[in-house]
Amino acid sequence: MKIRFLFLLPLLISLIPTAPTLAAGDRFALVIGNAKYPDADAPLKEPINDARDVADELKRDGFSVEIGENLTGDGMRRAFEKLYGKIKPGSVALVFFSGFGIQSARQSYLLPVDAQIWTESDVRRDGFSLESVLGELNTRGAGVKIALIDASRRNPFERRFRSFSAGLTPVIAPNGTLVMYSAALASVVSDAGGEHSLFVQELLKEIRVPDLMAEETLNRTKMGVTRASRGEQVPWISSSLAEDFSFIPGAGGSRPSTTPPPAPPAVVANNPPPASPAPPTPPPPTKPADTVAAPAPPPPSAPAPSPKPQVEAALPPPPPPAKPADPAPAPNADGGPSPAVLADDPTIKSLTAKIAANPDDVNALYRRGQVYASKGAYNLAIKDFDDTLRINAKDVEALNNRCWTRTVVGDLQGALKDCNEALRLRPNFVDALDSRGLVNLKSGAVKNAIADFDAALKINPRLTSSLYGRGLAKQRNGSAQEGALDIANAKAMDPNIVQEFASYGVR
Repeated sequence: MKIRFLFLLPLLISLIPTAPTLAAGDRFALVIGNAKYPDADAPLKEPINDARDVADELKRDGFSVEIGENLTGDGMRRAFEKLYGKIKPGSVALVFFSGFGIQSARQSYLLPVDAQIWTESDVRRDGFSLESVLGELNTRGAGVKIALIDASRRNPFERRFRSFSAGLTPVIAPNGTLVMYSAALASVVSDAGGEHSLFVQELLKEIRVPDLMAEETLNRTKMGVTRASRGEQVPWISSSLAEDFSFIPGAGGSRPSTTPPPAPPAVVANNPPPASPAPPTPPPPTKPADTVAAPAPPPPSAPAPSPKPQVEAALPPPPPPAKPADPAPAPNADGGPSPAVLADDPTIKSLTAKIAANPDDVNALYRRGQVYASKGAYNLAIKDFDDTLRINAKDVEALNNRCWTRTVVGDLQGALKDCNEALRLRPNFVDALDSRGLVNLKSGAVKNAIADFDAALKINPRLTSSLYGRGLAKQRNGSAQEGALDIANAKAMDPNIVQEFASYGVR
C-alpha cells in the first residue's frame, strides 16, 4: 500500500487525510540465515550477519520480525507455520532467506541445514518450495507478498545428481507478489569470503532511501549489484504487485531524510523530526547512520581455510580441520582429507554404521561413495561404487558415478567402460553423456567429447559442465571463437566451473 505524506509542516502531518494503510502490526517478516550445512566443506560466512542486518532494518520499517539461524527442517517448518498463523486479510508478508537453494522440477527450494539430499526427489522431500510458501501466504489473505532470496550459491548437493540445473528457477507466484533472487536465473555466484553479501549490502542501502516504491527499491538494488560486480552478478526480479507498496511506511513520511547521510547507508530515524526519541518498539533505532552491521556479532562459524567453499575440492569438513593440506599428492591418491577426518564426518559415520549392520546395504554404500567423492576421497568412493555394482551390476547411477570418479583419478579406460555400459543400459542418460564427454576430453578424443556434450545439451541446455566442456573441446579442435562463447556462457551461469574442471585435471 502506498500512502504519500505531504511534507509541508510537521504539525500538518497528523491532519492530512490518508487512504487506508497497513499498520506496523500488519507487516510480518520471517528472516532466515542458514550457514552451517554439514555437507558443505565449511560454514557459509555471509548468511547469519546478513539475516541479522535485514531483520534489524525491517524492524525499523515497522515489520514484526521473526529471525531464525541455522534452522533444521523442523525449525523451518515451525517458522513458516508461525508466519502463516499471523497473516490477516490485507497483511504484508515478507520472507528473506540466505543459505543454499536448489531447483527441481521447475521449482526453487530453500534448504534447511539438515537436508539429506542424494536424489532429486529428496529435494522435494527436505526442501521448502518457494512457490508453495507464497501460495500459502496468499491463501491466508496476505495482500502483499515479498520474497528476497539470497540462495544462488553453488551447493554441495547438486553433484549428487548430475542432471541438476544450477541456480534457481522462475517462480509462478500469485498476484500481489514481489520476488527477488540475488543472481540471474539458473546461475550461481561465489561467496565473496567477507562478512556480508554484495546483494544484501545494496538491498539495505536502497531500502533506506525514502519516497521509493518497493519495485523501484529492488530495481535500484539490481543496478547496484550489477554495477558493483561489473556485470558478473545480475539479480532477478519478478513482480505482480497490484498496489503500490513501500518498505518505509508512508513512502518516506515517517522516516524523512532531512540531512545528508554521512555514509552510504542512509540516516535511520523513526519519526520526524529526526531528533525526536524513537517509539518504544524494540529495538530502539536511535543511532543515526547505524549500519547495523557493526553491532552484529560474527556468526559462530568454523574457520574456512579457502575462499572457495563451493568447489567440491579436497577441503576438510567443518569438524576440527587439523590438516587442510592434501595428505597424498600422488596422481591416483585421493588428494582429500585423512581417513581420521573422514571417519569423524557425521554423514559418513551414519552411513558406515548402516553398512556395518548390513554390508549389502546398497543404498548406504552408494551414498557413502557419493560423499567420499564430493570430499575428494576418490579411491574410497570407487571402492564403495565397486561394492554397489557387485550387488547390482545394472545400477546405472553407480556406473555413471564410478565413470566420473575414475576419470578424475586418471583411469580413463575404466571410466570409458563404465560410461558406455551406463549408456547401453539407459540410452540418452544425460549424466553419463556428460561424464563420457569429460572422459573423451581428458583422453584427447575431442570430436567424441563434442558429440557427447552436444547430446547432453540437447537434453538439458543448462548443463553447465557440458557447456564448459564443449567449449574446451571446441577450442582444442580448432574452433576458438565458438569454444570461447561456450566457455563464457558457462562461466556466466557458474563462476566456479573453471575451478571445478581444474580439480578434474582439465584446464
